[in-house]
Amino acid sequence: MTQYSDYFGPEGLRVRGTVVVVPGRGETRATYARFGRRLAADAYRVRVIDAPDLEGEDLTDLAARLTDAAEGTAADDGVVRPLVHVGADAGAAAIAALLDRAPDSGPDAVVLAGLPGRAPGATAAGTWDEELDVRTSCPAHRGTLTQDPEVRRGSLDDAIPEAVLAAAYDSEAAVPALLIVGDADPLADQEALARAAKSLPSARLSVVHGAHHDVLNDLQHRSVAAEVVTFLENLRNELRPLITVRSSAW
Repeated sequence: MTQYSDYFGPEGLRVRGTVVVVPGRGETRATYARFGRRLAADAYRVRVIDAPDLEGEDLTDLAARLTDAAEGTAADDGVVRPLVHVGADAGAAAIAALLDRAPDSGPDAVVLAGLPGRAPGATAAGTWDEELDVRTSCPAHRGTLTQDPEVRRGSLDDAIPEAVLAAAYDSEAAVPALLIVGDADPLADQEALARAAKSLPSARLSVVHGAHHDVLNDLQHRSVAAEVVTFLENLRNELRPLITVRSSAW
């Protein structure tokens, strides 16, 4: 049985890189179908794996699943580089925690979206509508979550192991990292994220105005996907920006 969902670029275009997406608490592969299609439209091969069970799954097992999901994206059964891991919520924490374990066999870069704070913050306890309000204000995404019978409601109240969060926030990994957070995310620790971004050798922190916890899938999902694609394209250019603004009235 396939252990990931696969999204292909337009026929006839050369694959520009491999993106493996790790969902967060309660989410399924289907949660990231829109995101996967959008990145694939720019000729990136996107594969979405199942969300990690951080209580019952060793991070070594997650690392193996990430490696398996990346294989076979090249014509000779290798991996089309750059290889980028994208994580949301607990998926972001797990990806960040893995970075220092095996740097030579890891990704070329990471995108950490909606990384939860280490201190307990607002929770999604209560009704499903209250949890949705924490997650997103996008009607389409709210519908996707509501209509998916595999989405585990109330999961944002599940604690992420302190060891995983500590490893994520204290990582000194040298791989380029794009951190994305919504400024309306009640589960985020904005100050801790800023400190973490500054402590990493090659990191960028992008704040999405008005976005909630599911920052890859909120109302601003088009702009967020564009930010991720810009990061991927700059990564292919040794992190040299392909576009700089010389003059602007806005």
